[in-house]
Amino acid sequence: MAFRVSAKDVRAGDRFGTAYELSGDGCRAEVWPTHGFNCLRWQMSDTNRVWDDLIFAMPDWEQNPVPTRSGHPVLFPFPNRLRNGRFEHGGQTWQLPLNEASGLHAIHGFTPRTPWRVIDSGTTTDSAFVTGEFQISKDAPAAVGCWPADARLRLTYRLTESALRVEALVDAADGKELPFGLGYHPYFRAPGDSADVADWRITAPAYETWELEANLPTGAKHPVAGPLDFRAGRSIGTTVLDTAYTSLMIPTDPLGEMASLDKPGSEFRLVVAVDRSFRELLLFTPQHRKAVAIEPYTCATDAANRPGVAKTAAGWIVLPAGKRWTGTVEYRRERIS
Repeated sequence: MAFRVSAKDVRAGDRFGTAYELSGDGCRAEVWPTHGFNCLRWQMSDTNRVWDDLIFAMPDWEQNPVPTRSGHPVLFPFPNRLRNGRFEHGGQTWQLPLNEASGLHAIHGFTPRTPWRVIDSGTTTDSAFVTGEFQISKDAPAAVGCWPADARLRLTYRLTESALRVEALVDAADGKELPFGLGYHPYFRAPGDSADVADWRITAPAYETWELEANLPTGAKHPVAGPLDFRAGRSIGTTVLDTAYTSLMIPTDPLGEMASLDKPGSEFRLVVAVDRSFRELLLFTPQHRKAVAIEPYTCATDAANRPGVAKTAAGWIVLPAGKRWTGTVEYRRERIS
């Protein structure tokens, strides 16, 4: 299969820029660096060249590009909410803008609302890729005093015949110790999907949920039960999801299946596979119920504010000075055997 990378001029809201299309025979993806390096579309076609949208984008994206409601938003240096927009590190309190809807908390880090820089793109014999970079001091300078180090994230989207792979590299550009978490917020459509999520089936080997109050963990965990138990696979039905899962039993060899999405009668299923760094899962059904977000996180929501060793147990990463971290997530369309 021949792979290609092409570029086109785009506009969404008040931002103009270049979008990158990665494509092969029967697969394509579209990445928007101007809007948080969001992979807005991922499509695959059948033998009749009928395209199947596996990632959902809001129909009004070009008029109203809300950063975390379409495509594949990237959440860094923390995913989801940070209580009161602050945390302690290195004997200092770090305060972030209170940009969550309630005005009480910080949400989703700095990356989804910020233009990124493209540093590489190209093809191999079996893939097309584009690499973007976000660095606080270069791309969000107003946030320099909000974080203990000059966090830098280099992200590669790699399209293959049957998958979209997301490869991340994190370090501190100033060489300091770097606390962080990383998450992705992709909105998926079931392969061969219907108009509503009710018939779609999620399978996820998660054994506990975090107890939430106002969307923030209390610290307590509960065994999965009833309509929130997807271990054996179940249809979403009328269930409203905004649920943080933990205690996932994921084989890693090197990537293990965190969740899958399919619908009865479909030839294919969508698989979310992760390496061992991604140990938390959030499932979310937006109000329009045309998609479901299957969100792999390296840490639980508000992990930075867990006390003592519970912070590490919740997945919060503190990268030693001068070190690098890498992590990989892969989304696959697989034929159901």
